[in-house]
Amino acid sequence: MNEISEAITNLEEEKVLRLVKEKLDAGEDPIKLLEACRMGMTEIGKGSGDTVFLTDLIMAGEIFNEAMEILMPKLVGASTKSLGKVVIGTVEGDIHNIGKDIAINFLKAEGFEVIDLGVDVPPQKFVDAIKEHNTPIVGMSGLLTLSIEPMKKAIEAIAAANLRDKVKVIIGGERTDQNVSDYVGADAWVNDAIDGVKIIKNWVGGA
Repeated sequence: MNEISEAITNLEEEKVLRLVKEKLDAGEDPIKLLEACRMGMTEIGKGSGDTVFLTDLIMAGEIFNEAMEILMPKLVGASTKSLGKVVIGTVEGDIHNIGKDIAINFLKAEGFEVIDLGVDVPPQKFVDAIKEHNTPIVGMSGLLTLSIEPMKKAIEAIAAANLRDKVKVIIGGERTDQNVSDYVGADAWVNDAIDGVKIIKNWVGGA
């Protein structure tokens, strides 16, 4: 299994997919194979902002998704560990998705079920998703300074729907800091997707 983890860390796409297929065909437990993929993602995440480039994180996420596509048919009905649900989206007026998508890949790798609302998400769509999926965590992404007001409006909409005390809200993006977090009414802020996953894991007691 270490081979799979190391291959993901080294961004060896063909090797990862070959090993996953071979081990599945040999009767290996798909849950153990998924854990090996998760371990590889965790390792590459540890180097985020240091020796790992943004392009590496994107590539690792793509490899992880491809491995998941192979494993999912075998995982259906299997008792896979779940840390809970997270609703995430890029706020209204912003169409940037790279940071959001990296966060989603690492959340999935850690065992979260992620409801991706996409980009340019209006406040009501966050509210509707919280109600539909009964999720305790909401992630809002925005790269632009112009994204700050939509974040505030989305959190105000959640409060107006009497859902604010039921969810933790984390915001992310290059323009976010503690002042912005205080202003929009979030519970936490990050400008690194990996740090965001760590915070969310702490919130659900999965760290």
